[in-house]
Amino acid sequence: MADSADPQNQINPPVPHRRRPRYAGKNPRRFDEKYKELNPERYAADVAKVIASGKTPAGTHRPIMVAEILEVLALQPGELAVDCTLGFGGHARELLACVTPGGRLVALDIDPVEQPKTTARLRAAGWGEDVLTTVRSNFAGLPQVLASLGLDGADGILADLGVSSMQIDDPARGFTFKTDAPLDLRLNPQRAPSATEWLARVAEDELAAALTENADEPQAALLARELVARRVATPITRTRQLSEVIRAILQEHKSRRDAEADDDCVRRVFQAIRIAVNDEFGVLERFLRNLPYCLKPGGRVAVLTFHSGEDRRVKHAFRDGVRAGIYTSTNDEVVRAGPEERRANPRSSSAKLRWAVRA
Repeated sequence: MADSADPQNQINPPVPHRRRPRYAGKNPRRFDEKYKELNPERYAADVAKVIASGKTPAGTHRPIMVAEILEVLALQPGELAVDCTLGFGGHARELLACVTPGGRLVALDIDPVEQPKTTARLRAAGWGEDVLTTVRSNFAGLPQVLASLGLDGADGILADLGVSSMQIDDPARGFTFKTDAPLDLRLNPQRAPSATEWLARVAEDELAAALTENADEPQAALLARELVARRVATPITRTRQLSEVIRAILQEHKSRRDAEADDDCVRRVFQAIRIAVNDEFGVLERFLRNLPYCLKPGGRVAVLTFHSGEDRRVKHAFRDGVRAGIYTSTNDEVVRAGPEERRANPRSSSAKLRWAVRA
């Protein structure tokens, strides 16, 4: 047995063993405690249970309407596909399987946090640089990306709009009011302004317009007036703080409380601010203007939207394109996820798929 008085022990005392922190109980409460779901390769059975219960494992994203998208794009081996919104890589894996052997996938994503992770996962799955090129770019910059790669057009393009489950599930990104975090809401945290900065300086009329246009909020005028007035005394910098301020405004101006309706209102405000902070509609409109010139003749595009503002813009762009002879066809009725998918993945319920074929 070593002598505790040994000078060597006094100089380099033994480091006590420390167990890896674990959450108490069966269900983790914080995102950073859900390490089983963050290590799906090691805890496959646990992740399978989460999926079987109709939920999306924390830190992941389940691709929506895969079969419908593949049918629309009709990709073949040897062709060039573009995934404009790489995300967790679920759609990308399916597109790669369609275009190989001999084909190639170019995948874009603006998120500097998630894009490297997904690229690493796909590389580890065997998709090398000869078949998969990932680029950190907003999809509005697709023409520049293709030009930089020496490509004149794609056979199939997919754009899955909105935010990913990984962004929503990580409270540090400030996308959800269910946990307290800095009010951020940026798809690219390296680009200003954050939601806190935007909300601190936006004019009342501009805020009301954003709430109406970006989220169809019926209380837009009231909320804009009160949020602008209250930020003078107390700047709004936290997700839960914004949620509580919205609820307080509603409570003061409604005769009856409806917790579910209040939650819906909070969600709409968060959505409206997120769209404004990231200029999501401006980015989408630039993408739709450039889209025909990124497709080869006969090339196909599929776009997944998740709220009326996105869907309206895509619908009008495709229908106007058909009338102008830019596209040969588009769908009159949106394609929605089937009942089984909606039951297995509730986040698919609001998704709408629109497609067009280049003339």
